[in-house]
Amino acid sequence: MKTPFAVGLLVLVGLGLLIGFTLFLTSERLRNRGEVFETYIRESVQGLEVGAAVRFRGVALGRVTEIALVSSRYEMDPRVQFSSAFQLVLVRFTLDLREARPTGSLEDAVRQGLRARLSSQGLTGVGYIELDFADANRFPVPALPFTPAVNFIPSVPSTSAQVQDAATMLLARLETLDFKELFDNVMGLVTDARAQAAPGGDLQVALAETSALLRSLRSTVDTADLPGLVVETRSTIAAIHALVDSRELRQTLTNGSAAMVELRAAAARLPSTVNQLEAGLRSARGATLDVQADLVPILRDLRAMTANLRDVTEALRRSPSQTLLGGPPPQPAGASR
Repeated sequence: MKTPFAVGLLVLVGLGLLIGFTLFLTSERLRNRGEVFETYIRESVQGLEVGAAVRFRGVALGRVTEIALVSSRYEMDPRVQFSSAFQLVLVRFTLDLREARPTGSLEDAVRQGLRARLSSQGLTGVGYIELDFADANRFPVPALPFTPAVNFIPSVPSTSAQVQDAATMLLARLETLDFKELFDNVMGLVTDARAQAAPGGDLQVALAETSALLRSLRSTVDTADLPGLVVETRSTIAAIHALVDSRELRQTLTNGSAAMVELRAAAARLPSTVNQLEAGLRSARGATLDVQADLVPILRDLRAMTANLRDVTEALRRSPSQTLLGGPPPQPAGASR
């Protein structure tokens, strides 16, 4: 009876161990269920393995699920010329967005500069995918000759790749330099410098003149009466202080202030004076107009009297006797005789 029980217990324990071992191996996949994303890397992905972490600024958000070439997952249209995009490495990974709690869509994040970068952990060389925001103008979204099957996040070169590219460019520029010509120029410059520094050269003459000028300045300073100059400067400053503190200057400033006050008062009264002057001018203009109106009929009467005198004078000149001895004027009609 004990043997079948022991065998059954052993079988149950083995089955439990098998289930536990299976759960242990698949725990990462079960724990990393989430939304699938992919990116395309142009450099080597040496050190990156399936199951590697995907982090956002150091915080683990998912795991790498697939690493392959783009040409093995996407077919190129035969009508389209071969594109370098099919030489990229495809990396797919899952992200648990509950840990990130995004506030916008993936398109908005990519537009603002969300990029994927291949990184490694210290000296061990274990690679992982790092998500971070970069300069969207410096690393624009590439144009792909195919449509990604899942959510697409553009990639940027890793730090080591950027350093390698910079070193390659530097070496390429160094290869274009003519070191022989550069060395000849340096040697010519050294030769010219030696010639200038030799006795009689321009550099030697300039140094001698500079030394003489310094000696002249030193002798001038030594012969100058600096203590007397300091005493005179102090006395001048004391005189200036005495002038500033003097009663005459204060009285002058007080009188100037009073004059400014009177001038300000006169300026304040000036508008009223101008108004009174304008009123007087308007009154004078009105009186002139009235006198002119009174003189017009008088001048008209004087003109008529002048005309009558002219007629009388003309009549006297022509016939003085008739004018002086003429009959009386005719009587009006209907008058009695």
